[in-house]
Amino acid sequence: MRPILRPAILLAGLALLPSLCACVPVVIGAGATGAVMASQDRGLEQGIDDNEISFEINRRLAARDEELFKRVSTQVRHGRVVLTGFVRNEADSATVSKVAWSVDGVKQVDNELQTGTPTSFSEKADDTLITTKLRTALIGDSAVASLNYSIKTVRGTVYLSGLAANDAELRRVIAHARDISGVRNVVSNVDIKKPG
Repeated sequence: MRPILRPAILLAGLALLPSLCACVPVVIGAGATGAVMASQDRGLEQGIDDNEISFEINRRLAARDEELFKRVSTQVRHGRVVLTGFVRNEADSATVSKVAWSVDGVKQVDNELQTGTPTSFSEKADDTLITTKLRTALIGDSAVASLNYSIKTVRGTVYLSGLAANDAELRRVIAHARDISGVRNVVSNVDIKKPG
C-alpha cells in the first residue's frame, strides 16, 4: 500500500469511529443488563417484569403530565414500586401513586415523593456522588449481595430498595450509607428474604 493511502484510510476509519462506538453500548448494555438481572435474587424473568412495570409507569406519567414525568423517578423490584423526586403539590403526589397502582404487576407502591422545587444541577451531582460511593462500598463488602439493591439519592436522602438476604445484611447496607459524607437520611424499602 502506498504511504499516501494510509493516512486517508486512517482518517476514514476515525470518521466512522463515533458511529461505530454509538452501537457498542447498546449491544454491550443489553447483554450486561441481562447478565446482571440473571445474577440477582429476582432472576431474569422478574427483572424483565420489573423493567416493564417501570417503563409503563413512566409512559403513563409522560402521557398524563410531562412535568410529572420529569420530576419523578421510579424504582421497581419484585413488583414493589418506590417513587422518589419532587412534585408540585400533594395532588400531584396522589396522581403519581394512582398511575403506579394502575399498572399490571404492581404489588406495592412506596410513595417517597416530596413537594417542592426539583433538585438543582449541583444537588444532582452531590446525590450521584453519594450513590456511586455507596454502590462502591456495597460491591467491596463480601457480606453484601450488592446486585440485589437499588439505590436512589435525593438531596442527601438515600432510598434503598431490593431484597436483603437477612437483617444483618440490611443493617450493613444501611451502615455503609450512613458512613458517607453528605448523607442526611436513609430510607429503606428493602424486603428481607424469606427462609426456605
